[in-house]
Amino acid sequence: MDEKRLIIAIVLSVLVFVVWQFFFVDEEAMKKSAQKQPTTPVTQEQPVSEEPYVKEKQEPVAAEKPVTSVEDQRTRKTAKTVTVDTPLYQIKFSENGAAINSFLLKDYREAAEEDSPLKQLLAADNSMESIILGFTGKSIPGLENAVYSTEPDRETLTVSESIQELTFYWESDSGIKIEKIFKFSPESYLIGLMVKIKNGSDQTIQDHLTVALRAATPQEKRMYGFEGPSALIDSKLEEIKLDKIEEQSTYSGTLKWIAIQDRYFLSSIIAQNGGEASMVLAKTDDIIESQFVQPEKIIRPGTQHQYDYYLFFGPKSMRVLNKVGHDLNRAVDFGWFDFIAKPCLWLMNFLYDFIPNYGLAIIILTIMIKIVLWPLGSKSYKSMSEMKKIQPLMKEIREKYKDDKKKMNQEVMALYKTYKINPLGGCLPMVVQIPVFFALYRMLYQAIELRHAPFFFWINDLSAPDRLFRFGFSIPFMEPPYGIPVLTLVMGASMLLQQKMSPPMGDPTQAKMMMLMPIVFTVIFINFSSGLVLYWLVNNILSIAQQYYIQKKYS
Repeated sequence: MDEKRLIIAIVLSVLVFVVWQFFFVDEEAMKKSAQKQPTTPVTQEQPVSEEPYVKEKQEPVAAEKPVTSVEDQRTRKTAKTVTVDTPLYQIKFSENGAAINSFLLKDYREAAEEDSPLKQLLAADNSMESIILGFTGKSIPGLENAVYSTEPDRETLTVSESIQELTFYWESDSGIKIEKIFKFSPESYLIGLMVKIKNGSDQTIQDHLTVALRAATPQEKRMYGFEGPSALIDSKLEEIKLDKIEEQSTYSGTLKWIAIQDRYFLSSIIAQNGGEASMVLAKTDDIIESQFVQPEKIIRPGTQHQYDYYLFFGPKSMRVLNKVGHDLNRAVDFGWFDFIAKPCLWLMNFLYDFIPNYGLAIIILTIMIKIVLWPLGSKSYKSMSEMKKIQPLMKEIREKYKDDKKKMNQEVMALYKTYKINPLGGCLPMVVQIPVFFALYRMLYQAIELRHAPFFFWINDLSAPDRLFRFGFSIPFMEPPYGIPVLTLVMGASMLLQQKMSPPMGDPTQAKMMMLMPIVFTVIFINFSSGLVLYWLVNNILSIAQQYYIQKKYS
């Protein structure tokens, strides 16, 4: 078989791989998930020994009219906002539901500019509430509209040196008391959450507790990376595409954590003890809701039960998630080549510790990988150099046997045998390198370390497309902002030069197709992050240098 046709096949295979990743990989994962039929959480047997609860006696307040109903409680009590301030984040709780309605990350901003506001993980207008308690059977009347009280009774809690607690409590008309106890650390994004159900009524509670996690629905579809609800169920990562929620909304098994994630950030509810539970999903145009649904629990009168969780609201940084534990680092998934991408991410961060510029870290990382793959590249370029030498002979064979394809192929194979050339020698080494290229590609696209990370000159955000100047008009194929994609154009030029150095194609049509490839890639990369483009550009430059060296050596 003609080597040039093989090279075209390899290039087309790469393009098919990209299309397959974009359109079908998540689809196959969903089909596997869909095979699991949603089940109701297993009902736990009531333990023999129950923790008793003695209802506290409340002294009557003479100056106030006794509260006689839940609705009267909500009318009489004005819900306040409680702010928790730590070195890493600032949370605002509403006493309506004891829910989080604002979560600001102090180490991250909305945009690359220094005066940009801090990154908000919930709605910017504080209209979205997260970490809301409920019961599937609505067995506690008034809980949905509960206005909690706080202990200590304050509007601001500063966490600076040691772990601090904040308790929200509410009691129903029938005597059922709900407590939500949050524990904050000044050094971690991990937040402890204890939920206590104290049954001071004369009725048995038999229901499934739910804790709802909410986030904004992603408005843009990403080519790579996952955004949406996920969970670690039966030690397997489940990632649910938004358009598949209506098909299957319940996922049951040994549930370790549920999460809602976007390209760079993650919100999660983690079960401290694990066990059988369910994730139940719902979606609107604006909000995704993921509920952590506990197995049915029986809480008899005069007893109480406690549920223990951790909460995580923070960056999808492998360093941060590894410290958090609870297998939350598995939420960062780089696809098929995750086992290659994660060591590359570790190495990039290691280089950054010594050279605090992620652009330079990418360049050094690319050089190191090129050194490791140098023998494969040399073998490929050597084969291409040998093929270049016999191009005149192959041209003669094609012209001589142009009307007899079978005879032409026989003569070409005889020519390979005579000169001891493997027609696959130039292609197979390149195929071996493809997983490494795509692992780096995927890692650089999702790495939060590159978010708002400056490089040099006009490139002040390695996670955004490079644009020199800003134009007030649109440019075909370019997403805003509009400007000159300098790095991308240089990358396209490097691909064109590399194409020129390759052996000429015997078929004029194939030759034209190959010459169009640099233009196609330039258009594709025009909206990619500058970190990705930088990696591809450096890799091309190193490949050109290696190809030039090998051709000189074997010419």
